[in-house]
Amino acid sequence: MPKTATDPAVLRLGGATMGTEWSVLVDAPLAAPARAAPARAALQDDLQRAVDEVDLQMSTWKSDSALMRFNAAPVGQWLALPRHLLKVLEAGLAATAMTGGAFEMNLGDAVRAWGFGSAEIDLSAIKAASAAPRVSALQALDIDLSAGLARKTAPLSLDLSGIAKGYGVDLLAETVIARGIAHALCAIDGEVRAVGARADGTPWPVGIDDPDSAARGGHSVISLENASVATSGDYRHFLTLRDKRLSHTMNPVTRAPVVDAPASVTVLGQSCMMADAMATALMVRGMAAGPRLATAQGISALFLGRGDKTCGTGLFSDRSAG
Repeated sequence: MPKTATDPAVLRLGGATMGTEWSVLVDAPLAAPARAAPARAALQDDLQRAVDEVDLQMSTWKSDSALMRFNAAPVGQWLALPRHLLKVLEAGLAATAMTGGAFEMNLGDAVRAWGFGSAEIDLSAIKAASAAPRVSALQALDIDLSAGLARKTAPLSLDLSGIAKGYGVDLLAETVIARGIAHALCAIDGEVRAVGARADGTPWPVGIDDPDSAARGGHSVISLENASVATSGDYRHFLTLRDKRLSHTMNPVTRAPVVDAPASVTVLGQSCMMADAMATALMVRGMAAGPRLATAQGISALFLGRGDKTCGTGLFSDRSAG
């Protein structure tokens, strides 16, 4: 989070979502209307409602979410889906195409089998997931946006954990913009989007964690204004199996946690949803192939390996070392 989080001039709002927390910092004068109790309460409610909608539509922990109902629907049946879910599914397909399959939504069975879903790790389920046909959502998911419909042409177990939080941040940003707020910082975990700059015209300072620091100290600070940054890594969400750390990021080819992956990948972009998806894909590609993919797609990305090894592309290209 930014250094401004404890600034008394900054109004801080937040709550629970998707198994973690969301936060919004509003930089407003102490006498601004947004600080009045009724306005603050109304904004808090609007923001919570926005992220609740994402959770209700895209959660794999809720069996009655729109996503889980779609996963359970018969192959070939067109199903009416809510607009937020359709938008994220469409973006997910675009991310899969952009990354040559490094970003993949059809990994729900593998995510659950490895214990990153609502159940414990299940060795028999891991074997079943590994043996399942390698069908990409790009091949087997049809979307009709104008009609609000989608269908599967083959069995799919979709999981949106690599893109949904970024979309949630975009919705937080859209909510504050709709209320006429010009200076805000919205975040869920490592996904952050700046609405404008700070009220004094300076960019928002956003810290990038040092994944090797036990105290989770800062690696560096970037300046953010009307832009998004998303970080994927194995230091926040992971499992330990036989003294080995398992990343929550899944390899679409092996349908198992990625191995020898960067400790973290940070992506800078306009859409937090797409930055989130790209950070996930670059974690899959790793320290060697990831920078090549980022360069080819014009993505500004910072790869942090274990120790002092770093590699940057685009606006991060001056931060390579090790």
